[in-house]
Formats: sequence, C-alpha cells, structure tokens
Amino acid sequence: MTPKLIKLPKIYDKRGNLSFFEHPNQLPFEIARTYWIYDVPGGEVRGSHAFKNQQEFIIALSGSFDVVIHNGEEEQRFSLNRSYYGLYIPKMYWRRLENFSTNSLALIVSDKPYNENDYIRNFEEFKTLINEK
Repeated sequence: MTPKLIKLPKIYDKRGNLSFFEHPNQLPFEIARTYWIYDVPGGEVRGSHAFKNQQEFIIALSGSFDVVIHNGEEEQRFSLNRSYYGLYIPKMYWRRLENFSTNSLALIVSDKPYNENDYIRNFEEFKTLINEK
C-alpha cells in the first residue's frame, strides 16, 4: 500500500458537524493505539522516524500542519487542515510533522501498541533497510 489521503464522512448539522472513521470502512487496519500531539512550539518538528511494522492514520483535528513522507527515494508533502481528511501512512515510510499552526491538534491512530523496537530513528539506516527490500 502507499500513503493516501482519506476523506472521512461529514455529517452536516446546524448545531455542529460530525465526522468519524472506523475499520474497515475508512481505515485499512484495526486500531491498537491512539495518541495526539499538541502545544507544539513554532518551528518545531515532530516525528522524524519510520516504523518497521506499524501503520498510522493522522488527522488535523484542529489547526493545520504538514506531514512529509519519504519512501527512500522521494519526498511527498501533505498539508492537513480539515478534520474530515486523514493521511494513511503504511509501514516503512519515513515521516515528520512540521509547520504546526497555533493551537493545532494532531490525532494519530495506529495498528500496533507502542514498541520502541519498531522505530527507525536514523534516516540513513531507514534508506539502507528500504533498499534491501
């Protein structure tokens, strides 16, 4: 699979809109972990790693930020700024989150519980591993 933007259902209501995601309709995996990133100071970058086995789905619940992904050869940038779109990232893609707006809130769900051994935190090591496959 490749990274892709997924449009989520948007239920319009004059009292406020509602969006959701569920497996298997919008997510290609069952959720094992949920976390969020917030209060990111201006100019800071989050992420800068890849996962050997974990898949993720990232949504900007509030504000905006960019997700930059790399497949070992080329880079792609996705700007997330709507709570009814999310970015699916399969395993073995380098990713970093940057350009956070004030009061932005990133929600991330993944198909695996936290496991430090699943992280690849060195970009050169990532490129070596991806080119071996």
